[in-house]
Amino acid sequence: MDDERRSSLFDELGVVGKAFASPRRLELVDLLAQGERTVDALARAAGMGVTTVSAHLQVLKLANLVSTRREGTRVHYRLAGDDVAALYDALRTVGRHRSADVERALAAYLDVPGSGEVGLVTRDDLAAALDEGSADVIDVRPVEEFLAGHVPGARSVPLAELATAVDDLRARGPVIAYCRGAFCVMAHDAVRILAAAGIDARRLEDGMLEWRTHGHPVEVGA
Repeated sequence: MDDERRSSLFDELGVVGKAFASPRRLELVDLLAQGERTVDALARAAGMGVTTVSAHLQVLKLANLVSTRREGTRVHYRLAGDDVAALYDALRTVGRHRSADVERALAAYLDVPGSGEVGLVTRDDLAAALDEGSADVIDVRPVEEFLAGHVPGARSVPLAELATAVDDLRARGPVIAYCRGAFCVMAHDAVRILAAAGIDARRLEDGMLEWRTHGHPVEVGA
């Protein structure tokens, strides 16, 4: 009987592990770590079909990793809790530290050919810069992600609109950009654009996911 109960325990734990065992589901978790989304919005952001996204979400929901709320006829999905975001963060950290293939793939993704590495700041550096008012902090994610939760004091300057904000940013002084997390290229690209315009710019070493999961304050709304 004890062996059966033990096996049952690990069977149930395996359901949670299986939910994370799909690259496409991990992409959806990565997006939901930034804020809730509808199926249609997830499909557009991930470049997947709506039917495919719905199927993956059902697996995540059966494992109690996502929850939903209904607004009229629209269903919004979100991570079930900060512990799910922390689990995803831990998976990425272990992947980077233990798998050379993950680290090589990440380096290839972030290091666009023909460009140099950009300057980095740690989360503690960012927190200090905010306290001192010594840098202009910009969030280059889409606006809906900024509204769902951002670094207090940061301004929303989506990457797609960055070129029109260059003159304003030049007048403000040093710029620190951040985006979704360590696997996000948007802040990397933003710093390169700003540096090419002669602006002193660096990026956060990771992003909003790690900022949240490491206990830093988060501001919601405009």
